Amino acid sequence: MAAVTRMAGAVLEHNVYADGDYLKTNPHWHVDESPFKVGEIVRMLERNRLQPKTICDVGCGAGEVLRLVQEKLGKETVFCGYEISPQALEMCRTRSNDRLHFKLGDVSQDENAFFDLMLVLDVIEHVDDYFGFLNAIRPKSEFKLFHIPLDLSVQTVLRKRGLLKRRDLHRHLHYFTKETAIETLKDCGYTPVDYCFTAHSIVCGTELGQRIARLPRTICFAIHQELTARILGGYSLLVLAR
Repeated sequence: MAAVTRMAGAVLEHNVYADGDYLKTNPHWHVDESPFKVGEIVRMLERNRLQPKTICDVGCGAGEVLRLVQEKLGKETVFCGYEISPQALEMCRTRSNDRLHFKLGDVSQDENAFFDLMLVLDVIEHVDDYFGFLNAIRPKSEFKLFHIPLDLSVQTVLRKRGLLKRRDLHRHLHYFTKETAIETLKDCGYTPVDYCFTAHSIVCGTELGQRIARLPRTICFAIHQELTARILGGYSLLVLAR
């Protein structure tokens, strides 16, 4: 029987994060994507004039996002990363300092945890019971910033392995459109404050297919953002919610 990982009320039947399997297929734990994500985070905070003094990153991976966010914000801000993978936590240790700490565990089980802002970046698509996860973390911060890949598009549905590749390589269990992502947050009691598309695959994608699709996606996105994300895919959704 496969090992079971519990995260924020959710049960992950395949303990790929704790037993090292995820690290085998993603040895750098997406560190290379961190500068892109941080740029989007900072722009969203500036646009909404938010200056959080405490920031938590749920499923912080190697901790590079928090390290880079710390460089961008004021010196009085305190950061904490939560991660369920012992391998990822080891990668975090070199990034810790007096205002940046990391914990092995589930933030929803930490009774004393409460933050001004919680980052939930590319997480909910990995969690078996993502409704339970979202309900469990909701009381833990005033604001939440979600980054959700919009895997469901016309081109991924038409290709036989369009979605299976995301399942096999990145362990995505759930697939969203902009509409289903926002409605899911509302169903779990969140109030979306602001959102924007991010060109995640366009900027960070290195595979041949992603490079070929970069130009048509960029041109079409300049004409109509939502239609491009729905048909061609390659985009994620950044949602600020309360």
